[in-house]
Amino acid sequence: MNDLQEYRERAVIVGIDWPGAPWPVESSLEELSRLIDTVGAEVVASTTQKLDAPNARTFVGSGKAAEITELCHAHAADMVIFDDELTPSQQSNLEKIVGRDIKVFDRTALILDIFALHATTREGRLQVRLAQNQYLYPRLRGMWAHLASNRMGGGVGSRFGEGESQLEVDRRMVRKRISSIKRELAHLDQIRAVQREGRYKSSTFKVALAGYTNAGKSSLINTLTGSDVLSYDKLFATLDATTRKLRLPEGREITITDTIGFIKKLPTTLIESFKSTLDEINGADLILHVIDCSSEEVSFQIQTVEDVLGQIGAERIERLTVFNKVDLIESPDRIEHLRKSNPTALFVSAHTGEGIDELVERIAQVAASHGNYCDVVIPYSRGDLVALAHKRCHIVLEAHEEAGTHLRLFAPDDCAHYFREFE
Repeated sequence: MNDLQEYRERAVIVGIDWPGAPWPVESSLEELSRLIDTVGAEVVASTTQKLDAPNARTFVGSGKAAEITELCHAHAADMVIFDDELTPSQQSNLEKIVGRDIKVFDRTALILDIFALHATTREGRLQVRLAQNQYLYPRLRGMWAHLASNRMGGGVGSRFGEGESQLEVDRRMVRKRISSIKRELAHLDQIRAVQREGRYKSSTFKVALAGYTNAGKSSLINTLTGSDVLSYDKLFATLDATTRKLRLPEGREITITDTIGFIKKLPTTLIESFKSTLDEINGADLILHVIDCSSEEVSFQIQTVEDVLGQIGAERIERLTVFNKVDLIESPDRIEHLRKSNPTALFVSAHTGEGIDELVERIAQVAASHGNYCDVVIPYSRGDLVALAHKRCHIVLEAHEEAGTHLRLFAPDDCAHYFREFE
């Protein structure tokens, strides 16, 4: 019985060394390997090729396709995963070359598979289903031969549209499904928009965490707020936006939202599908850009996050750069270099608590500059203003004195003037 272990699917991965690529092909393949590990499979072989442009028929050319086939047979591989997106015809042609018993798909399909595995809320599942169907639609012909085999009892790449027969789906049905999902998401987005509007009208200061996947955002929000947001050393462990409250030293309560992590080559379909979740970043007063300073690819990861923030229109929002995981860096010289290169950044460890107090203090400074602080005594005859304060403002202190109700509060711009005469 000790010899019986859960079978892990075996993958051959293929990377392309493009001229002028923003990151080395080895780095991209290493991340692809981590993605594969996240879904429970293992990489048994890898190969790379220098290309100026993809081959129209097989992406890599006939010679490389034959080499990939040999690697699959030599390592008893179950699948071939390309680090770049394949066209439907390229995928179909490659399946014919390597053999129908070996799955062929790309990085986008793998990421979608991970998202299907990790989405927990209704909105998150709908967003994943939308992205999956948009990805599947142009691939229906190629996918059908792939799905018609008896291999699809489970495993990587099999979570597309769980619970129904893929073989019965045609283009018309997929279009209908996409429309239906979009309607459901639009309804949920309306509900979320109403909730956001309520927060916008209040004086609640809103912080959003943004960063590369596995930068430690969930761990950081847990340390800051004492909550228990899911936190694993896995890529894309968190998909759904999670909001928690944080009480600042002066007593003011703010919200902190943890959002989906970013990654190299994040598919455009995912950015569109997760737009409502990413809107939590757009609605923030402050973005904490969380960076794993122990990574060897800090600059690449920073640029990836900046690019996505630009795509969703969040570049205008004030932000703090937070280098996390300082406890994992053994070289003082490296920390010193990062500090000199990023003089306004904060260096923390969500694991040990190092730098957390300074981070909270910096958040409080920014929050104070965004609110209308009022210290007022409201006459008892103006109970309407006390009611307004409770409805629209954040109250730090409330006391009943002889002259009236003493309030220390942060008021939104459109109602702060009601309290000025009682300061």
